[in-house]
Amino acid sequence: MKKKIVHFIYDLGRGGAEIMLVRAIKELPEYEHVVVTIIPLNLFGAELKCDKAVCFNMASLYQLPLVLFRFGRLVRKERPALVHTHLFWPTIIARISTPRRIPLVTTIHAFIATSVEYKRWYIRLLDKITYRLRKSVIIVVAKGALTEYFSFLKLKPWKAYPLYTFVDAARFTAVRTAPQQAGPVFRIISVGALREQKNYSYLIRAFEQLRHIPVQLDIYGAGPLRTSLEAQIHTANVPINLMGEVRNIEQVLPQYDLYVMASSFEGFSLSVLEAMAMGMPMLLSDIPSFREQAEGNARYFSLHDPGDFVQQLQAIINAGAEERHRLGALGQKHVLNNFTLPKHIEGLRHIYDETLNRASL
Repeated sequence: MKKKIVHFIYDLGRGGAEIMLVRAIKELPEYEHVVVTIIPLNLFGAELKCDKAVCFNMASLYQLPLVLFRFGRLVRKERPALVHTHLFWPTIIARISTPRRIPLVTTIHAFIATSVEYKRWYIRLLDKITYRLRKSVIIVVAKGALTEYFSFLKLKPWKAYPLYTFVDAARFTAVRTAPQQAGPVFRIISVGALREQKNYSYLIRAFEQLRHIPVQLDIYGAGPLRTSLEAQIHTANVPINLMGEVRNIEQVLPQYDLYVMASSFEGFSLSVLEAMAMGMPMLLSDIPSFREQAEGNARYFSLHDPGDFVQQLQAIINAGAEERHRLGALGQKHVLNNFTLPKHIEGLRHIYDETLNRASL
């Protein structure tokens, strides 16, 4: 009989944590998978291959005590071999309501010291108290984020593992041919949800300094800041377009000359890995997670000065197409050597095996 895993996540929007969960489940057929969400958003549809899906249909955070009760009841009914949580609220709920006889695994998807969520004192307090109450196996998507999690919360680690996220190499390994001549407009792409952490306002300010250069930025993604960003773009009168969400981003990326992300914080950005796997030259904000992801295979700009972005962009344009192609090829090689689905699944299986073996002793 297959061992059962209950996976608990806030919703199934198409963020990095959700994509990681849905793709990993497909690669672990030796387990029975139950996926539990708090709210009903599901942008994966038939892509989600699980044995059972449960949604608590929570209307607001005021219903969290009810969710806590319902999750505890579900776990007792399903009797899984282990519970695996993603993101903050599912983790807090599972730490309180999962019986101690059932191993608990938690994946942390961000550098929490710079996370907007963790700037709230009660978030930090809840995480610290519940970890001490119910120690869980911690998986963190970057080595730097693993160290930071325990030092920032002043916690003593129990069982913890770094496990990089992955890119679907079969989709994102098209060979980019270096263009012989740049087009009349230098085309830049950014991919990510329209949320505060992606810091698109910074790019709008930077583009106000680029009126003398024929450049264009297209942003792919959806989110709550769309109306606000549209107003900012209109007021600044800059060549930035909000393109909405697409499913075939691997067909879109090769149409552009450069990939940009200005995030103020990230966990381990899947969209950055996908663009690197496509051989895109990268211009990224100088934050720890991007440095760990791309290392020396990208150019970086300071978030303290939009003028630095302008200087870095001009240097990339002036370097020419061949240099951009060289930088993109180095990034592609780096991704394929370090951030593939097989490597991730191998690591996840190892963590599950160790956790289940300890529980059986």
